[in-house]
Order: sequence, then structure tokens, then C-alpha cells
Amino acid sequence: MPTYAYACTSCDHRFDAVQSFTDDALTLCPECGGALRKQYGSIGVTFNGSGFYRTDSRGSSGTAKKDSASSKADSSTSAAPAPAKSTASS
Repeated sequence: MPTYAYACTSCDHRFDAVQSFTDDALTLCPECGGALRKQYGSIGVTFNGSGFYRTDSRGSSGTAKKDSASSKADSSTSAAPAPAKSTASS
């Protein structure tokens, strides 16, 4: 469950509250009964290193290229040969 930071607009009391996503936001300060406002800060998630881009997780030769190349080779070998032209003169 996420932790939300709140600050009172009257007495400037600050605290954190662990709440579910479906819980309503807190509105009353536990110290003075004043109005609360939710504090927003920077997020705690950063994406660094390999694997961030789709192509980073693949090896030097991607599996998609290898699969498509092998399917092209299979289709070219299974094709019926072209009929031979007749060379007879009339």
C-alpha cells in the first residue's frame, strides 16, 4: 500500500499516512483539526541500465530476425519448381 504525505494548512503539522488506493484522502489534521492538503514529491523509481529499451534485452542477433529468416528459407525450398519451357520447333 502506498504512503501519502500530508500537511496541515493551519498549524503546518506534517505526517505520512499509509492508505489503500481506494481509501479517501484525509481532510482533518490530527493535531488541530485544520484542513489537510496532500504533499506531492518526486517519485522513487528510476530506470537505469540495460533492459530499459525493447532492443536492450536481445542478443547481438535478435530472435525475431532469426525466426523470419528461417521461415523465408523454408518457404523458398517448399515452393514448386517452375515448369520448363518447351524448345521444340514447329
